[in-house]
Amino acid sequence: MKTITVREYVIMLWHRDKGNLPDAHTAECVPEENGQVKERAGREMVVLLQNWKDRIRRYRIYRAVLGGVFAVSCMALMGVLYYRIDSSIPSVINVRAGEEQSFRLGVPARGEIVSVSEQNGSNIPEGAVEIDLSKTVTLKSALEASYRMQVKLFGFLSLKNVDIHVIEDQELIPVGAPVGIYVKTDGVLVVGTGEFQGEDGVTCSPGKYILKSGDYIRKVNGEAVTEKDDFIRRVEESGGDRVLMTVERDGELMDVEITPKRNSAGEYKIGVWVRDNAQGVGTMTYIDSRGNFGALGHGITDVDTSTLMHMEGGTLYQTDIVNIQKGSAGNPGEMTGMIIYSDDYILGDITHNSIRGIFGVCNGKALEMGVREPLPIGLKQEIREGTAQILCTVDGSTRYYDVEITGVHMDHDNVNRGIELTVTDPDLLSATGGIVQGMSGSPIIQNGKFIGAVTHVLVQDSRKGYGIFIENMLEH
Repeated sequence: MKTITVREYVIMLWHRDKGNLPDAHTAECVPEENGQVKERAGREMVVLLQNWKDRIRRYRIYRAVLGGVFAVSCMALMGVLYYRIDSSIPSVINVRAGEEQSFRLGVPARGEIVSVSEQNGSNIPEGAVEIDLSKTVTLKSALEASYRMQVKLFGFLSLKNVDIHVIEDQELIPVGAPVGIYVKTDGVLVVGTGEFQGEDGVTCSPGKYILKSGDYIRKVNGEAVTEKDDFIRRVEESGGDRVLMTVERDGELMDVEITPKRNSAGEYKIGVWVRDNAQGVGTMTYIDSRGNFGALGHGITDVDTSTLMHMEGGTLYQTDIVNIQKGSAGNPGEMTGMIIYSDDYILGDITHNSIRGIFGVCNGKALEMGVREPLPIGLKQEIREGTAQILCTVDGSTRYYDVEITGVHMDHDNVNRGIELTVTDPDLLSATGGIVQGMSGSPIIQNGKFIGAVTHVLVQDSRKGYGIFIENMLEH
């Protein structure tokens, strides 16, 4: 008797039912152990069904996973799209009084004026003034005023509020000359804490966990302190008694007590590093019609704490560049200036230090530096990618150098990085390698308008850097 497999047996049964095989032929091929064949066929059929169920279950799992990945990808894509649209719409738009201003944001959103000036609401009927932000928008107002526009993505999804300020047109004198900077801290700045060896040989740090980096010590035992040496003297003269200090931390005043300890030399210390001033070299950006100046395009921060310095006052000095270290990949380079701290070299008083730069009042010597014709300011919606110039001093003479604006970020998270630029001028590349430290504050000019100031260099490529919009610098 010929032995056949279950698969052959099932196939033959199918053919027999179709009339393809005679019953006799089929009978000859069927083993005598018909019950065993059926039992084996049943077991194999169960296995086939189980494998089929496993395949269906795996398919469903794969489908669920792919569906989840697709959903997450769509959400991520929508998040990126939402962020890009949000960042492409400025939170503040300035327009000149009495002048038409046209700009195109090119985003699928609509805006509606919801308030005017200091009013709580607008007297314009709801929906009467809608702006399609996917098209070119033209704004004009005869008087200085402020408006608030509510922006909705696709016309129904709330996105953000935009403040529209109608401002008076302004002209500034671009300077681009190097200046020496000296600022006095408002109190004594705590740079950090440390340990010292006491007279008994035990390491101690009385100020640790009480003072921290970035604190400003305003008073010692109720008396104002502004000089580092004065603070150190008062601690040494404490005789080991507790010292009451008034400290400013994160904008709030608080009182702390510290008990000084004697070091191995017999001097009373509390184990903190302090500073009361900062110096450096930067570039003066502009002089306005009232004789005020702006410089740097970013604030003065402490080199150790990286925090914006609270300034009691400061002075601007005339300086000459004595050395230039060219920038390269990974090395931003630097301009070194010689500052002579003499009354004959004073250019003015620094009155304000903010994230947008340093600002103050010029004296007659500084006003003599403003020899160029004043230029109208260019608002951020007027800036275009393409050629521009920066004004700076690298070889003893102040002149314009060519750059390329490669990006305009209308609402960048970092106010100092609204403009992306690349140095293209061969003379400047030969002299400095691009943008170097000390060039911060160099004016950026495009199409005859004063549009911003250089603020940062890209460490990986010294040819590239960032700038601040001049309108943001004027908001100080």
